[in-house]
Amino acid sequence: MDHGTVFLTFGALLAASLALDALGRFTRLPRITMLVLFGLAIGPSGVDILDPGLAAWRDPVAAVALTMIAFLLGGAFHRRELRAHGKAILSLSVAVTVMSLLVIFLALIAIGVPADLAAVLAAIGLATDPAATRDVIVETRAEGEATSAILGVVAIDDAWGVVVFSIVLGIVAAGGAGLWGGIGEGLLELSGAVAVGVALGLPAAYLTGRIKPGEPTLIEALGLVMLCAGLSKTLGVSFLLAGMVMGALVVNLARHHTRPFHEIELISAPFLILFFVLAGALVDLAALWAIGGIGLAYLAARTAGRVLGGWVGAGPAGMTGREGLLVGTCLTPQAGVALGMALVAAAALPDHAATIMTLTVASTIFFELFGPVAARIALGALGETKRARAKTT
Repeated sequence: MDHGTVFLTFGALLAASLALDALGRFTRLPRITMLVLFGLAIGPSGVDILDPGLAAWRDPVAAVALTMIAFLLGGAFHRRELRAHGKAILSLSVAVTVMSLLVIFLALIAIGVPADLAAVLAAIGLATDPAATRDVIVETRAEGEATSAILGVVAIDDAWGVVVFSIVLGIVAAGGAGLWGGIGEGLLELSGAVAVGVALGLPAAYLTGRIKPGEPTLIEALGLVMLCAGLSKTLGVSFLLAGMVMGALVVNLARHHTRPFHEIELISAPFLILFFVLAGALVDLAALWAIGGIGLAYLAARTAGRVLGGWVGAGPAGMTGREGLLVGTCLTPQAGVALGMALVAAAALPDHAATIMTLTVASTIFFELFGPVAARIALGALGETKRARAKTT
């Protein structure tokens, strides 16, 4: 695919997103849902007008877009926010992770799925989509105690997911005899990502914002994100974890800044638009019809696990059971991290590769379409969206 076609396609997609944004105001569908539907419509499952060569751009676009989101989410770990919401973030994230793993695993076992496959699918189900959740929060202008907790949970949720997935896959791939090896692999993934985040975040905290006193520049922010994504991909560690660590260090240690280091937010939108459209366009909708009863059980179990996890973690978080259920609902979106886990699992377990990939693709489509809608409704029910706050004043 020549570069001229790439630029024309990307330009057309960005222009189309403006029309979708306007359409979304009439339908009240979240922007991300509109973008994924648009991708499905113009991809192989729809009118199929995109050049297949665009598939080669999906991974780099996804890496940059998700690293940007991770960097911004890392800013949610400011000492002030952790003092105010740290207990809620920890209790909710642990409860949602544990309940999701157990509910999905037991549901799949109950319908006859082999234990090794059920364990791997349950671990993949822990992955979320921080970009989608954060996009809905920004779009609805939600703010409040629950919203702050949700931002913290989605920031740390994938950290738990990556570690648990690495441990589970290590144990399953070793035929049940690799417990310590699996734990070691998970810790290696975590420590590698933390090392990348620290290596970039520490100098960035003290060096950025010096060219233009008091304000870190956009070039500095973009350079950090690119370096983080590139180093993480090269070393084979999670760019999400690395980006979050980097963002957390900068927002806590950059004392000479007059405001948080969020300049990257100014240019994240185009990358996210391309990421979500390509995510919808480069999957086959026919996969939804191929998963059968296993797929339906998986979708129901993952939804139940997230919601029940929010309910279980509500008490220690200082929330009511109803608020916990709604917070759990906001954590249902799923995207690129799950697909990355599926690719790794398929390579490690070739006998189950087809099932793993088909189910993950189908569930990602489902949760990327309906998860943001559910999150938007739940935020409104919590009374923290701009529209909900206006009704109470």
